Amino acid sequence: MLFRTANLSQLAEFDEIIDVRTPDEFADDHIPGAINCPVLSNEERITVGTLYKQVSPFEARKVGAVLVAKNIAHHIETRFHDKPKSWKPLIYCWRGGQRSGAMSIILAQVGWAAHKLEGGYKTYRREVLDKLEALSGNFSYRVICGATGSGKSRLLGALASNGAQVLDLESLARHRGSVLGGLPLEGQPSQKWFDTLLVQKLESFDAARPVYVEAESNKIGRIGLPTALVTAMHASECVLMDATVEARVKLLMEDYHHFLDDPETLIKKLSVLIPFHGHAQLEHWSGLIRAAQFDTLVKELLEKHYDPSYLRSLGKHYLRLDKAERLKLNDLSADMLRHTAETLMRS
Repeated sequence: MLFRTANLSQLAEFDEIIDVRTPDEFADDHIPGAINCPVLSNEERITVGTLYKQVSPFEARKVGAVLVAKNIAHHIETRFHDKPKSWKPLIYCWRGGQRSGAMSIILAQVGWAAHKLEGGYKTYRREVLDKLEALSGNFSYRVICGATGSGKSRLLGALASNGAQVLDLESLARHRGSVLGGLPLEGQPSQKWFDTLLVQKLESFDAARPVYVEAESNKIGRIGLPTALVTAMHASECVLMDATVEARVKLLMEDYHHFLDDPETLIKKLSVLIPFHGHAQLEHWSGLIRAAQFDTLVKELLEKHYDPSYLRSLGKHYLRLDKAERLKLNDLSADMLRHTAETLMRS
């Protein structure tokens, strides 16, 4: 064998980590810091896979060999041609098989110290899941609770700015965690990439210091949270933000301003509440939206939908909520939240 193999514990020894899977596979998840140099494109992999199943493995390998050789040559010409002889790349594919093997052999033939990752991405993914299970229970969490619009995410930001350890799950999931929580013009990451980002964040924490996190359900949009993390959060110390309705409405109008210019999209989004509140209530709310009576709309949504469901869920799952430190706020400005964060970190 012309190339050598390496395991995940050796990642730091390499100058470059090269993911040779398709762009779609890479976008779904990859080892942080890796670059994508596919030996088969998305379409080419489908073509080869179809031949493998419908004709024969031999015919598929013949076609695949031509495509792989062409693509590796392209990468050498465009991405690797300036690399010195001392360059040491680590290459991986799905299982550490033919795709990474082909790239590793050719790079080794050139004279580079090419290594192939044992077990490929599949081994990495298994390690991510094991780390999520192990790391989630390693920290002392302080869970920021509070009804919708009470400034929980903004307080996390203020805590982070003051040097606190913050786990902002909604930021990692690219979603605010409610019916209207999708961020404008942004999609959520894949579940696998979220897990990778979460492991990175957990590994950055010092277990001797508290970690501040917002109370969440077991899903944020379509992203699921690890069971071990949810269990640890439910058993943790709580901080309850008790903001006035007026302050909450003001904050929500700022955070969801993109809906004010697109009333029909807002109406469509709220239609998922019909099973809970009926058609007549949704018609009423649609009328408020079309009349631009957003203050009234937000107050009614809080009173009739968000507050009852949130408080029900909060009291059911967060076991130490009755002993929570209560933060009474009638102002959710940046200055007030900065002061609140400083006070909280001293308590």
